[in-house]
Amino acid sequence: MTERSDRQRLVSVSLDEASIGRGSPDQEHERAVAIYDLVERNHFAPCGHDGGPYELAISLVEGKLCFAMREAGQQEGLTHVLSLTPLRRYIRDYKLVCDSYYDAIRTASPTQIEAIDMGRRGLHDEAAEALRQRLADKIEIDFDTARRLFTLVFALHWRG
Repeated sequence: MTERSDRQRLVSVSLDEASIGRGSPDQEHERAVAIYDLVERNHFAPCGHDGGPYELAISLVEGKLCFAMREAGQQEGLTHVLSLTPLRRYIRDYKLVCDSYYDAIRTASPTQIEAIDMGRRGLHDEAAEALRQRLADKIEIDFDTARRLFTLVFALHWRG
């Protein structure tokens, strides 16, 4: 990874309202926390661009993941559209684990909740690394940024 600068980061992140469904209160909270955490601490450097900092809009376009980014305050920018096929298994599995986790919070023992949460975190890590690899020749991001971005990619698939 190249040396990081204060410019190689995101200063705002938004999810396309037409792409997202309303989530449960837990999901809405997780989405808001992911955006806040992502903006507070990230590394984001579109390959071949020395500008920044950046604003990012994430959406689904014809079933594909769309990252529309631009330098803060600018009108025009750059868009990357990625097939979701390599991430679909992670999205499906993560949904199942999250559903189990939210159900467990209401009825399971602390030990059971912790075990499910460990599985959830492990799967989240795998998905983040897969996303980071998918973006490798387009956008340089660190692992923590990839984790938060995966949370938001997953949020595009939440249905309340």
